[in-house]
Amino acid sequence: MLVFSFVALLLVSSSWAEEEVSTLEELSVSQLLERANRNRNPGPDEPTLIGGDIAIKSEADRNADPCTARGCLWLKYTDGKVYIPYYIANHYSSRERSIITRGLESFSSVSCIRFRPYQSGDHEWLSIESRDGCWSYVGRQGGGQTVSLARSGCLYHGTVQHELLHALGFNHEQTRSDRDNHIMVYWDNIIDGMEYNFYKIDTLNQGTAYDYNSVMQYEKYAFSKNNLPTMVPIPNNNVAFGTATQMSQNDIVRLNRLYQC
Repeated sequence: MLVFSFVALLLVSSSWAEEEVSTLEELSVSQLLERANRNRNPGPDEPTLIGGDIAIKSEADRNADPCTARGCLWLKYTDGKVYIPYYIANHYSSRERSIITRGLESFSSVSCIRFRPYQSGDHEWLSIESRDGCWSYVGRQGGGQTVSLARSGCLYHGTVQHELLHALGFNHEQTRSDRDNHIMVYWDNIIDGMEYNFYKIDTLNQGTAYDYNSVMQYEKYAFSKNNLPTMVPIPNNNVAFGTATQMSQNDIVRLNRLYQC
Protein backbone atom coordinates (compact mmCIF):
# COMPACT_ATOMS: atom_id res chain seq x y z
CA MET A 1 0.00 0.00 0.00
CA LEU A 2 2.86 2.31 0.90
CA VAL A 3 4.62 1.52 -2.36
CA PHE A 4 1.42 2.18 -4.32
CA SER A 5 0.98 5.56 -2.60
CA PHE A 6 4.58 6.50 -3.36
CA VAL A 7 4.22 5.57 -7.03
CA ALA A 8 0.94 7.49 -7.23
CA LEU A 9 2.64 10.54 -5.72
CA LEU A 10 5.45 10.32 -8.27
CA LEU A 11 2.95 10.13 -11.13
CA VAL A 12 1.03 13.16 -9.84
CA SER A 13 4.25 15.12 -9.30
CA SER A 14 5.40 14.24 -12.81
CA SER A 15 2.03 15.32 -14.21
CA TRP A 16 2.25 18.65 -12.38
CA ALA A 17 5.80 19.20 -13.64
CA GLU A 18 4.82 18.43 -17.24
CA GLU A 19 1.81 20.73 -16.96
CA GLU A 20 4.00 23.55 -15.65
CA VAL A 21 6.54 23.07 -18.46
CA SER A 22 3.72 23.02 -21.02
CA THR A 23 2.26 26.23 -19.55
CA LEU A 24 5.64 27.99 -19.58
CA GLU A 25 6.28 26.97 -23.18
CA GLU A 26 3.14 28.89 -24.13
CA LEU A 27 4.67 32.11 -22.79
CA SER A 28 6.52 34.46 -25.13
CA VAL A 29 10.30 34.67 -25.00
CA SER A 30 9.97 38.14 -23.47
CA GLN A 31 7.78 36.79 -20.67
CA LEU A 32 10.09 33.84 -20.04
CA LEU A 33 13.14 36.11 -19.81
CA GLU A 34 11.41 38.53 -17.45
CA ARG A 35 10.29 35.63 -15.27
CA ALA A 36 13.74 34.01 -15.21
CA ASN A 37 15.66 37.23 -14.48
CA ARG A 38 13.13 38.84 -12.12
CA ASN A 39 14.79 37.79 -8.88
CA ARG A 40 18.43 37.58 -9.92
CA ASN A 41 20.93 37.70 -7.10
CA PRO A 42 24.20 37.99 -9.02
CA GLY A 43 27.49 37.19 -7.36
CA PRO A 44 30.68 39.29 -7.62
CA ASP A 45 31.81 37.39 -10.72
CA GLU A 46 28.54 38.06 -12.59
CA PRO A 47 28.54 40.87 -15.19
CA THR A 48 26.34 43.95 -15.14
CA LEU A 49 23.20 43.45 -17.22
CA ILE A 50 21.33 46.02 -19.30
CA GLY A 51 18.07 45.54 -21.13
CA GLY A 52 17.27 42.68 -18.79
CA ASP A 53 19.65 40.14 -20.29
CA ILE A 54 22.56 41.86 -22.08
CA ALA A 55 25.92 41.54 -20.32
CA ILE A 56 28.41 44.41 -20.50
CA LYS A 57 32.02 44.59 -19.42
CA SER A 58 32.05 48.23 -18.34
CA GLU A 59 29.78 51.25 -17.97
CA ALA A 60 31.29 52.60 -21.19
CA ASP A 61 29.49 49.79 -23.02
CA ARG A 62 26.07 50.70 -21.64
CA ASN A 63 24.91 52.73 -24.64
CA ALA A 64 27.32 51.48 -27.27
CA ASP A 65 26.48 48.95 -29.96
CA PRO A 66 29.62 46.83 -30.42
CA CYS A 67 28.63 46.07 -34.00
CA THR A 68 28.86 49.74 -34.91
CA ALA A 69 31.46 50.85 -32.33
CA ARG A 70 34.17 48.22 -32.81
CA GLY A 71 32.85 45.43 -34.98
CA CYS A 72 31.39 42.34 -33.40
CA LEU A 73 30.99 39.74 -36.09
CA TRP A 74 32.28 36.20 -35.84
CA LEU A 75 34.72 35.30 -38.60
CA LYS A 76 33.64 33.80 -41.91
CA TYR A 77 35.68 31.01 -43.45
CA THR A 78 36.61 30.56 -47.09
CA ASP A 79 33.69 28.19 -47.64
CA GLY A 80 31.28 31.02 -46.78
CA LYS A 81 30.29 29.53 -43.43
CA VAL A 82 30.65 31.14 -39.99
CA TYR A 83 31.86 28.46 -37.59
CA ILE A 84 31.34 29.31 -33.92
CA PRO A 85 32.76 26.91 -31.34
CA TYR A 86 30.70 26.25 -28.24
CA TYR A 87 31.15 24.40 -24.98
CA ILE A 88 28.16 23.23 -22.93
CA ALA A 89 28.94 22.93 -19.21
CA ASN A 90 28.58 19.43 -17.80
CA HIS A 91 26.07 20.44 -15.12
CA TYR A 92 23.19 20.15 -17.60
CA SER A 93 21.14 16.97 -17.87
CA SER A 94 20.88 15.12 -21.19
CA ARG A 95 17.39 16.57 -21.73
CA GLU A 96 18.63 20.11 -21.02
CA ARG A 97 21.60 19.64 -23.35
CA SER A 98 19.23 18.51 -26.11
CA ILE A 99 17.21 21.76 -25.76
CA ILE A 100 20.40 23.80 -26.05
CA THR A 101 21.69 21.73 -28.96
CA ARG A 102 18.38 22.07 -30.80
CA GLY A 103 18.61 25.86 -30.42
CA LEU A 104 22.19 25.86 -31.73
CA GLU A 105 21.31 23.67 -34.69
CA SER A 106 18.27 25.76 -35.63
CA PHE A 107 20.60 28.37 -37.14
CA SER A 108 22.22 26.03 -39.65
CA SER A 109 19.01 25.43 -41.61
CA VAL A 110 18.29 29.14 -42.15
CA SER A 111 21.72 30.80 -42.36
CA CYS A 112 25.45 30.31 -42.88
CA ILE A 113 25.98 30.16 -39.10
CA ARG A 114 27.37 26.84 -37.93
CA PHE A 115 27.77 26.22 -34.22
CA ARG A 116 30.22 23.39 -33.58
CA PRO A 117 31.65 21.81 -30.41
CA TYR A 118 34.77 23.40 -28.92
CA GLN A 119 38.08 21.87 -29.97
CA SER A 120 41.51 22.21 -28.43
CA GLY A 121 43.22 25.20 -30.01
CA ASP A 122 40.08 27.29 -30.52
CA HIS A 123 40.84 30.91 -29.57
CA GLU A 124 37.25 32.10 -29.15
CA TRP A 125 34.09 30.25 -28.25
CA LEU A 126 30.75 30.40 -26.46
CA SER A 127 30.78 28.90 -22.99
CA ILE A 128 27.17 27.93 -22.28
CA GLU A 129 26.65 27.73 -18.53
CA SER A 130 23.89 27.72 -15.94
CA ARG A 131 24.68 31.00 -14.19
CA ASP A 132 22.23 33.40 -12.53
CA GLY A 133 19.48 33.97 -15.10
CA CYS A 134 19.48 34.19 -18.90
CA TRP A 135 22.03 36.54 -20.47
CA SER A 136 24.70 37.03 -23.12
CA TYR A 137 27.18 39.59 -24.36
CA VAL A 138 26.39 41.23 -27.70
CA GLY A 139 28.63 39.99 -30.49
CA ARG A 140 32.05 38.36 -30.53
CA GLN A 141 34.13 39.37 -27.52
CA GLY A 142 37.29 37.34 -28.09
CA GLY A 143 38.37 34.35 -26.01
CA GLY A 144 35.73 32.39 -24.18
CA GLN A 145 32.52 34.32 -23.57
CA THR A 146 29.71 33.18 -21.36
CA VAL A 147 26.13 32.64 -22.46
CA SER A 148 24.09 32.00 -19.34
CA LEU A 149 21.13 29.65 -19.64
CA ALA A 150 20.08 28.91 -16.09
CA ARG A 151 18.66 25.44 -15.60
CA SER A 152 15.76 27.07 -13.83
CA GLY A 153 13.82 29.23 -16.28
CA CYS A 154 16.01 29.59 -19.37
CA LEU A 155 15.88 26.26 -21.15
CA TYR A 156 13.31 26.89 -23.85
CA HIS A 157 13.90 26.89 -27.59
CA GLY A 158 13.05 30.58 -28.01
CA THR A 159 15.17 31.79 -25.08
CA VAL A 160 18.16 29.83 -26.40
CA GLN A 161 17.70 31.47 -29.82
CA HIS A 162 17.31 34.91 -28.19
CA GLU A 163 20.58 34.67 -26.26
CA LEU A 164 22.43 33.26 -29.27
CA LEU A 165 21.20 36.18 -31.40
CA HIS A 166 22.71 38.51 -28.81
CA ALA A 167 25.99 36.58 -29.06
CA LEU A 168 25.81 36.94 -32.86
CA GLY A 169 25.53 40.73 -32.56
CA PHE A 170 21.88 41.67 -32.13
CA ASN A 171 20.31 44.02 -29.61
CA HIS A 172 16.67 44.22 -28.59
CA GLU A 173 14.19 45.42 -31.18
CA GLN A 174 12.83 48.23 -28.97
CA THR A 175 16.29 49.86 -28.82
CA ARG A 176 16.53 50.16 -32.61
CA SER A 177 17.57 53.56 -33.91
CA ASP A 178 14.19 53.95 -35.67
CA ARG A 179 12.18 52.80 -32.65
CA ASP A 180 10.28 56.06 -32.18
CA ASN A 181 8.51 55.57 -35.50
CA HIS A 182 7.02 52.30 -34.30
CA ILE A 183 6.93 52.24 -30.50
CA MET A 184 5.84 54.88 -27.99
CA VAL A 185 7.71 54.52 -24.70
CA TYR A 186 5.85 55.51 -21.55
CA TRP A 187 8.74 56.62 -19.38
CA ASP A 188 6.62 57.35 -16.29
CA ASN A 189 5.61 53.67 -16.09
CA ILE A 190 9.17 52.31 -16.07
CA ILE A 191 10.75 51.10 -12.84
CA ASP A 192 12.88 53.90 -11.41
CA GLY A 193 16.49 53.45 -12.49
CA MET A 194 15.58 51.13 -15.37
CA GLU A 195 14.96 53.81 -17.97
CA TYR A 196 18.31 53.13 -19.67
CA ASN A 197 16.89 49.82 -20.89
CA PHE A 198 14.79 51.81 -23.37
CA TYR A 199 17.47 54.15 -24.67
CA LYS A 200 17.93 53.91 -28.41
CA ILE A 201 21.16 52.51 -29.84
CA ASP A 202 22.80 53.30 -33.16
CA THR A 203 21.95 49.83 -34.43
CA LEU A 204 22.62 48.09 -37.73
CA ASN A 205 19.10 47.35 -38.95
CA GLN A 206 20.20 45.67 -42.20
CA GLY A 207 17.58 47.56 -44.19
CA THR A 208 14.79 45.57 -42.58
CA ALA A 209 11.49 46.93 -41.30
CA TYR A 210 10.75 47.20 -37.60
CA ASP A 211 9.56 43.78 -36.50
CA TYR A 212 6.91 43.55 -33.78
CA ASN A 213 7.15 39.76 -34.12
CA SER A 214 10.91 39.60 -33.55
CA VAL A 215 12.14 37.22 -30.87
CA MET A 216 14.20 40.25 -29.74
CA GLN A 217 11.12 42.43 -29.07
CA TYR A 218 10.07 42.78 -25.42
CA GLU A 219 6.42 42.81 -24.43
CA LYS A 220 4.37 45.89 -23.52
CA TYR A 221 4.75 45.63 -19.73
CA ALA A 222 8.53 45.09 -19.66
CA PHE A 223 10.11 46.84 -16.64
CA SER A 224 6.73 48.27 -15.57
CA LYS A 225 6.51 49.60 -12.01
CA ASN A 226 2.72 49.99 -11.93
CA ASN A 227 1.28 47.26 -14.18
CA LEU A 228 0.74 49.85 -16.91
CA PRO A 229 2.34 49.52 -20.37
CA THR A 230 5.88 50.75 -20.84
CA MET A 231 5.56 50.41 -24.63
CA VAL A 232 2.68 50.82 -27.07
CA PRO A 233 2.90 50.33 -30.85
CA ILE A 234 2.22 53.33 -33.09
CA PRO A 235 0.36 54.42 -35.11
CA ASN A 236 -1.89 51.39 -34.53
CA ASN A 237 -1.89 50.63 -30.82
CA ASN A 238 -3.81 47.41 -31.38
CA VAL A 239 -0.90 45.65 -33.06
CA ALA A 240 0.28 42.65 -31.05
CA PHE A 241 3.98 42.60 -30.20
CA GLY A 242 6.45 40.89 -27.91
CA THR A 243 4.66 37.57 -28.35
CA ALA A 244 7.33 35.63 -30.28
CA THR A 245 8.22 32.12 -29.17
CA GLN A 246 11.03 31.71 -31.71
CA MET A 247 12.93 33.62 -34.41
CA SER A 248 10.74 35.44 -36.91
CA GLN A 249 11.33 35.46 -40.66
CA ASN A 250 12.61 39.02 -40.30
CA ASP A 251 15.11 37.91 -37.63
CA ILE A 252 16.41 35.33 -40.10
CA VAL A 253 16.65 37.85 -42.96
CA ARG A 254 18.52 40.31 -40.74
CA LEU A 255 20.94 37.60 -39.57
CA ASN A 256 21.72 36.59 -43.15
CA ARG A 257 22.27 40.19 -44.19
CA LEU A 258 24.55 40.93 -41.23
CA TYR A 259 26.75 37.94 -42.03
CA GLN A 260 26.28 38.20 -45.81
CA CYS A 261 25.14 34.59 -46.01
